[in-house]
Amino acid sequence: MGSVSLKIGDGTARFNRATLCSSAVNLLMLFSIITTNLFALYAFTSSPEPEHHSFHLSHQKNISLISEQVSLILREIDASQKKLTQMEKDLLGYESIDLSDPSIPTELKNFLQHHQLPLGKDSRTGITEMVASVGHSCGKSLDLMAQFMKYKVNGPCPEDWSLGQRLILQGCEPLPRRRCFAKSIPKVGLLPYPNSLWKNFSDSIFSWSGIGCKNLACLNSKKLNRDCAGCFDLVNGYEKGKFVKGRGKNDFLIEDVLALGSGGTRIGFDIGGGSGTFAARMAEKNVTVVTATLNVDAPFSEFIAARGLFPIYLSINHRFPFYDNGFDLVHAANGLDISGRQEKLEFLMFDIDRILRAGGLFWLDNFLCTSDEKKKVLTRLIEQFGYKKLKWVVGERINGGGNSEVYLSAVLQKPVRV
Repeated sequence: MGSVSLKIGDGTARFNRATLCSSAVNLLMLFSIITTNLFALYAFTSSPEPEHHSFHLSHQKNISLISEQVSLILREIDASQKKLTQMEKDLLGYESIDLSDPSIPTELKNFLQHHQLPLGKDSRTGITEMVASVGHSCGKSLDLMAQFMKYKVNGPCPEDWSLGQRLILQGCEPLPRRRCFAKSIPKVGLLPYPNSLWKNFSDSIFSWSGIGCKNLACLNSKKLNRDCAGCFDLVNGYEKGKFVKGRGKNDFLIEDVLALGSGGTRIGFDIGGGSGTFAARMAEKNVTVVTATLNVDAPFSEFIAARGLFPIYLSINHRFPFYDNGFDLVHAANGLDISGRQEKLEFLMFDIDRILRAGGLFWLDNFLCTSDEKKKVLTRLIEQFGYKKLKWVVGERINGGGNSEVYLSAVLQKPVRV
């Protein structure tokens, strides 16, 4: 590009003139710099080119489309969940009964309607109205429910207790209340307590409506269930010896079981107690027992009450209407037998555990193990609760058909849980 000299003599610096070639190159470089800056300025200040603008619009359109698809999927999921919830409610009957249905009797509408509290909002509970209690499955048997609620107000109730029991067995529990008078049956010949515990009664004091047999002799000639064969004969039948005389190693005696409770047994609950003999034997030991039963093929509840004992009319599918930790003893025989899924038995066992106090006794009395698997399921379930095994006997017995059956009898003590 030519030479540049720096001579220092008089204190000034002098440069030789640049050549024409070098000047041209410098001008070219300057022009390039200016041009580049102009293009950069244009790029930052001008609107996007059509191709770039098209790409931007296409990108925005794709994002919008994806957003719409995601929103559509979420709406479909929400609709499916609502539909599934509604199907579940319809299957289980959780929805309220439609009171606008013209087929619903007026009495049922009157019962199910919410009633405002006369003094307004309750300060302690916060409620403003009373809601009627009715089983969640009643809506699935609306035809039977309508039949049950058709009656004359302030008149006699129809003799339809068997209809009510049919509703209970279909899960319609509790039943709605009715404003009619139940049939009164004179209870002639009842003896005072405790003489009433072992008295054979007259057939006339029981209601035989809806029952195949019309007298006690007919009932005693039949095996109504595994725990009731001749169980209405209190004088000459097997009932007189139950719980005081054992027929086998699976038959525990009441005195032996009460001894395991260390004298702390005062009140008990009997599940599926037949004609009430367990409660009667306990009453002789100054222990009050509530017997849960239904009138399946026989007037069990009336018979128990005639003996001066306490029956409670409910199925084992119903949550026991007792507060927690209340009973010293719970007794169950084959009334504990629940067919179907294991969870159903678990629900029952947890409810038994709930009402039984810590240290209380659970007496499993001659439970029929129809299969080895059934025995294993029950054993695992008992072990899950951590009960102490005070007595545990598995034995065989020959049934009426000559076949061997396996029975489990046990006395278990509920642990103290923190």
